[in-house]
Amino acid sequence: MRRAARGFTLIEVLVALVVMAVLAALAWRGTDGMLRSREATRQVLDATTRLTTIVTQWEQDLFALHDEASVPALAFDGRTLLLAREAEGGVRIVAWSLQGARWQRWAGPVAVRADDLQESWLRAQQLLGDEPQQLRLLEGVAQWQIYYYRGNAWTNAQSTGDLREAAAGAAGLAGGTPAREILPSGLRLVLSMADGRTLTRDVLLAPQAP
Repeated sequence: MRRAARGFTLIEVLVALVVMAVLAALAWRGTDGMLRSREATRQVLDATTRLTTIVTQWEQDLFALHDEASVPALAFDGRTLLLAREAEGGVRIVAWSLQGARWQRWAGPVAVRADDLQESWLRAQQLLGDEPQQLRLLEGVAQWQIYYYRGNAWTNAQSTGDLREAAAGAAGLAGGTPAREILPSGLRLVLSMADGRTLTRDVLLAPQAP
């Protein structure tokens, strides 16, 4: 006599479905975790690459400082760092500033005459932060500070340094031959981020001609 084929009971089917559901959930969690981890790694890598690019530009500006009597080579007022740097064909004024929580860079036109350079310097002191030439670099900056290395110590960039006389016959912003500060031998950048991180970068400045 042939036996009737034995099928699965309802309980066995339900148990199998529960097991498969648990396995599917575990597999999804593992895949989701891998995707989140990969995305977080990509974001960190992108942020690191961007910051490296920004710091490289920062260093290039400082390495190319142009120190002469028409305008100060460096000036920091707590919000904006103005500097005169050599460029192909002349000299340009560059402004690094904190606008809200955004760190920005502005570069003026290349000047070959002292009058044009002084005009660019004055314009850089009146920037609003929304000019077309403003390059938005880094978001989430709470505050920043600049320190100069002079006299074998780091000092606040807004404190007065040692003075020297301008070259004979050179005309300053107000005319005549005003005294100029001796450039520091190093510059320290400190960025305080909104998320609590602090980024510090020291740059050794090239010696300038007296």
